[in-house]
Amino acid sequence: MRQETGSQLQSYLGLLLRRKKLIITCFLLAVVAGLVIYLKTPKVYQSSSLLIYQNRTMSPTKQTLDTQARIRDMVNTVSQQVTSRKSLEDLINQYDLYPDLRKQLPMADVVAAMQKDIVTELKEGDVFRVSFTGPAPKQVMQITNALAARFIEENLRFRGELASETSVYVKDELQMAKEALDKKEAVMRDYKLTYYNEMPQQLQVNMTHLASLQTQYQKNQDSIQDLEKTRLLIQEQIALRREVLDQQTARLRAEAGNLAGQNQATANAGGVRDVERLRQELTALKARYTPDHPEVKRQEKLLQSMLENQGPGKTAEGPGKDPQIDQLQLQLRDMQFSIARLQNDRQEILTQIKQCKQWIEAAPVREAEWSALTRDYEQLSTHYQGLVGQKIQAESTESLERRQQGTQFKIIDPARLPTKPFKPDFQKIMLMAMAIGMSCGIGLAFALESLDTSFKDPADLEATLGLPVTCSIPVLPTQKEQRRKKLIAACWSTAFLVTMVFLLGGMAYLWKTGAIII
Repeated sequence: MRQETGSQLQSYLGLLLRRKKLIITCFLLAVVAGLVIYLKTPKVYQSSSLLIYQNRTMSPTKQTLDTQARIRDMVNTVSQQVTSRKSLEDLINQYDLYPDLRKQLPMADVVAAMQKDIVTELKEGDVFRVSFTGPAPKQVMQITNALAARFIEENLRFRGELASETSVYVKDELQMAKEALDKKEAVMRDYKLTYYNEMPQQLQVNMTHLASLQTQYQKNQDSIQDLEKTRLLIQEQIALRREVLDQQTARLRAEAGNLAGQNQATANAGGVRDVERLRQELTALKARYTPDHPEVKRQEKLLQSMLENQGPGKTAEGPGKDPQIDQLQLQLRDMQFSIARLQNDRQEILTQIKQCKQWIEAAPVREAEWSALTRDYEQLSTHYQGLVGQKIQAESTESLERRQQGTQFKIIDPARLPTKPFKPDFQKIMLMAMAIGMSCGIGLAFALESLDTSFKDPADLEATLGLPVTCSIPVLPTQKEQRRKKLIAACWSTAFLVTMVFLLGGMAYLWKTGAIII
């Protein structure tokens, strides 16, 4: 197994040695082609500037994923503004960029080409890199620094506009929230004034007032019942006195006429006393009531009637009058008046009890309605307080942005003059060219070897003919053939050395003159 592997390696090595000229030629041609490609390819330089997104209100160690996402969004937003058509057109005209393209293509295509040459790369945290590629190193550096400065300018302008717009928006929202809150407070105030006695807070007061009214009602009922009993007693006394008076009147009429004068005098004296008593009662009633009061008018009519009865021609009725009956009748009228007054009071108490019960029954409904009103009010109040906080924050942010002390970009590593092109890369091109040359040379060597039908090894002959090889005779060239072979080898070596000298010398010259930059 090892012998077979060794023989294969020897055969491959022999093949490479036999075809070394072809392999070297392909290698040199590939190197020359790579050098030509490098020299023909336009050199493109790249310069980068490193910027940091500073947030003066937040420590970098306390940045969350959400904060980093906002930073990324801010960088992308400002990058879109910096690479906008108007911004890039100003740079193109200011630095006279892409003169050939501007002659051949419209400005929109030139701007699109410049946008492809600008790269914004967000690094770790709040640091990002701005790069620009172009054919002139100094110009590339200037454009990169200009782009970095544009980032700072656009960020300041954008942050200022954003802070101002945010402040105006929050103020408008706050005004609308305040109006809604004022309307809600007015509705709550009107509701409370309209249904004050039915509010849940008045339930205990209404219950206490209802108990007091019920007690008053019971006392009123007791008073009316007592007065009714007294009225019945007075009516019984009046009936009894009238019965006794009728009996006395009948007895007196049966007596002799000699007593008529005496009775007349007695009756007149009693009438005078009744009139005097009525006058005193009338005076007392007028002191308590107005002249239009029904009791005052009734007393006046009674006094007028009594005065008319005491006039001439009325002496015959004197024996039928009883002052106590008149007094009892007056008490009866007072009693009826008191009963009527108590009944009126009872009706008022019943009305108040009914009203109080309605208030108590309406309390659960008012409680539910008031809860709905207060729930909306709490939500509006919370929203309003939140907007007040946002307004304060927006005004603070706007003030910081106006003083340029808020969130901003800062250049931490300005663009520098590039010393070597970004592309083409000489080392990469030459390595690829040498690899391709070697691959092509070895590939051609194997291809030619496969097309060659001559035998190079005794083993190949034995394998083909199936006969053993007893001996092999080496080639014995003549002196002429040896001289010719040496001459060809010398020419080949000379050509190889000359080519290598010219190739290496040319590379050194081009490197020294700056055509090749490693």
